[in-house]
Parts: sequence; structure tokens; C-alpha cells
Amino acid sequence: MDWQEQLAQVPARHAASFTRLGDGFLTRLPPEPLPAPHWVAYSEPCAQRLGLPPDWRSEEALQVLSGNALWEGMDPWASVYSGHQFGVWAGQLGDGRALHLGELLHEGQRWEVQLKGAGRTPYSRRGDGRAVLRSSIREFLCSEAMAALGIPTTRALCITGSPQGVRRETVETAAVVTRVAPSFLRFGHLEHFAHHGQHEALRQLMAHVLSHHAPECLDAPVPPVAFLEKVARQTAELLAAWQCVGFCHGVMNTDNMSLLGLTLDYGPFGFLDGFDPGHVCNHSDHQGRYAYARQPQVAFWNLHALAQALMPLIGGDEEAVAELLGEALEPYRQVFQQAMLTRMRAKLGLARAEPEDQALVDDWLRLLALHRTDYTIAHRRLSRWPAMAEPDGGPLRDLFLDRERFDLWALRYRERLTREASVDAERLPRMQAVNPAVVLRNHLAETAIRQAQAGDFNEIERLLKVLQRPFDEPVQASDADFPPDWASHLEVSCSS
Repeated sequence: MDWQEQLAQVPARHAASFTRLGDGFLTRLPPEPLPAPHWVAYSEPCAQRLGLPPDWRSEEALQVLSGNALWEGMDPWASVYSGHQFGVWAGQLGDGRALHLGELLHEGQRWEVQLKGAGRTPYSRRGDGRAVLRSSIREFLCSEAMAALGIPTTRALCITGSPQGVRRETVETAAVVTRVAPSFLRFGHLEHFAHHGQHEALRQLMAHVLSHHAPECLDAPVPPVAFLEKVARQTAELLAAWQCVGFCHGVMNTDNMSLLGLTLDYGPFGFLDGFDPGHVCNHSDHQGRYAYARQPQVAFWNLHALAQALMPLIGGDEEAVAELLGEALEPYRQVFQQAMLTRMRAKLGLARAEPEDQALVDDWLRLLALHRTDYTIAHRRLSRWPAMAEPDGGPLRDLFLDRERFDLWALRYRERLTREASVDAERLPRMQAVNPAVVLRNHLAETAIRQAQAGDFNEIERLLKVLQRPFDEPVQASDADFPPDWASHLEVSCSS
């Protein structure tokens, strides 16, 4: 069976398909055709992960993945969900510009295949259901970059484009991203049915989630509570991964939070250049709710919203139920703090744990924040800094205006390395395996976007290859260099 047949038939063969929940959870509808589609970019590692053959990019596939055709047996659908946006209940939302085509099964892993930008759905509200080339390139590149960094994420198989105009701030051209994940279920899916008092539907959805995404929770005394704790732990690990690589999501609404602990919905994201805990990457976030340093606490807030949605599933006194769910959330803080410290120890090249490590890490981050030191470059230079170096510190020290303050921290760091008899030649490869040389900075994405808007997609392909090996020194040194001056004027918003 080729991959087209598999994609069309898996939902009919496997009870795991979300469509089996029925029409109260989704709407079946075809995508809207996109005129004159063409290939823009594709990810071969993603294709291999899905088990696709080398010749998968056929003309027929182009039409299907642009929304112009369906393979036999396909039954596309969009799901309904709700959520809190910027801390306020937003009511019914849903897949406003996403359509699920079906599922692929490869090596025991089931993957949902979804088109983003395939036209209006009943959940588009006043939107056109389209995606533009600019935002599609950003999502495609960042999905695959995060995967290469080892951070849980949805994946992106390809982008197709079209000359069709789409109005945002200006008129741009349309594009469709094919993205895949074990599931696109969000906190907002459960919130929707809880908020609207549809408790039987909520129970059905919870049963689906437990059966297919958390079967180990079924044997727990109270499965929804066990599931909440699982989500809390996964989310804590995810947030620690984000923070340690300097990633800002930009729009951490509950409808953008994955029940599987994946990075979901790439919009106004950004990676830190200069280290600024208060950095807000989303130009639409006027209150700074989703600033870099606030992300861990926002995730915890979102988990409380999820806990609230699960309350109708648990019988008993309301106060006792709330206490039970609150206890399930307690591991979040500890898991996050431990995951952060473990990751930061690795970034500093520390091979064993000592009680003073937290203070050493905190003071390093304060030092970076004081000077808005480039986060990625500082860690990469630190990996090359000899343990027994003289106080001049070389290229690393040059990053800091307050040399005396750097020298004081560096002395503590050298002493710490000496206590564990750290060997430079052994520590360097360990540190460079966790401190990327290249991340998807806004100016790198912008350069690829501008060339693509002029009809040249080569920079997307080149940059993708670099991002798929983020821990290697790039051939083009500028990929790992400081951002140019013009990068400081770039702005991204919810339309990005």
C-alpha cells in the first residue's frame, strides 16, 4: 500500500480516529481550492519520520496538499474547541483555518495530517481561513528547527504556495502548510465542553484522550486526575526546554496549549537575541502577558484552567474535587525547576550536581540580563572557554561591559569546574551538543521570506538544512553571528 492509500484509509480502520466521536466534536467539510499551486519547501526528515517514499512529492500530492483534491476515502474535518485568550474567556473557537485530512500509521506511531490555510470552516469566525506565505514559512522552519533541537513539537512536512491574494496588513500571497502530530488536541478542546455544560460530551472526549494518548492513566484511582498530573509534568518539561533555548512562544492561550506537551501553533514566536527576561516577542501583546520570563507561570495558569474544565468529570464535594485537582498540579513547579537546573547544568558543562549550582546559574543569567548579552552566542562561547583560563576571558569576556562582574562570576565557575576535575577537551563536545550555534532568529526567517516573496525559495531550503543541524558550526558564519542592526526593527504579531 502506498502512502496515499494509507492516509486515506487509516481513519476507517482504526478506532483511534477523532472522527469516531461524532458530529458534536467536529464538522466534516472539504478544503477550498487554491489556484495554480506550486511547491515552496519540504522537510525530508519529516517525510522519513512518516515513512513516506522518496517520490512522495508528486503532482497529485501537490493538489491534495494544497486543498484541491482528495484521495479516495478521505473525509476531512475541522474540530471545535474554546479557550482563554490573553487570560480572558474567548468563547467558541475551533480549527478556523485548519483541516484534518486523516492519519498515517508508521512503525507503531499514528500521525494526524492537517492542512493549515485550506480555507474557511464553521470556526473561522470573521477570518478567511487562509494562511499567507510569510507566516507559513515561519511555522514550517520553526517546527523543524525545534524538532532538531530536541524540543517536543508538531512537525511540518511541506509548504505549497499560490498566487492567490490574501489580505492581512497588506495583500500577500496564499500558502498551505502540511503539519503533522500524534494529536492536535488542546486544553481548549476540554474547556469547550466543560464551559458549555456538555458533560456527557466532555466524558466522551476524556475517554478518547485517555484511551489513545494516556492509557497508563486508566488504571489510576481517578483517571482524569492522573491525566492532569501527566499533562502538568509534560508541560513543565516543555517550558524548561523553551526557556533554556531562549524560545518565546508569543501567544500562550489555552487553545494553543497541547494536551500532549508539544509546542503548538507557531505564530508571533521569537528566539532571544540579547538576553532580556522581559522580552515580548508578540507586537500584539500590549500588556506583556507572554513575556519570556512569564511563560512558566502562564503555563501554570493555563493548567489551572484545564483543571477547572475537568471538575465535572469527578464526583463528590466541589471543594474536595478542587483540592484533588490542585494536588495533581503541584508537581509542575518542582518538575520545571528541576528540569531547568538539569538543562542549565548541561549548558554550563557541569557533569555532576552540587548544592551551589542554582546560585551559579542564577548569577550567570543575571549577568547576561545586565548587559542584554546575546543568549545563544554567550553559551556557545562559554563552551569554548578553557577552564583554567586567565581572567581576561577572551571572546567570552568581550561580551560584557562590566568586566569586573564577569571576572567574579568566571572565578566561581572555574573553581566549580576544578572541583569536579573537568577536562576541557571532554567538556566542550558535551556543551556544544546542548548549546546550539544556530537558532531561527527573526532576521534569518525574514531573509528567507523576502526572497520567497520574490519567487526564490532557495534560501528556505538552505536555512532548513542549517536548522536541522543546529549544534554544528554552520558553513555560512553569518547564520551564527549577531543579528544585523535592521533586525531590531522587525515586528511580529498574531497575524504572523
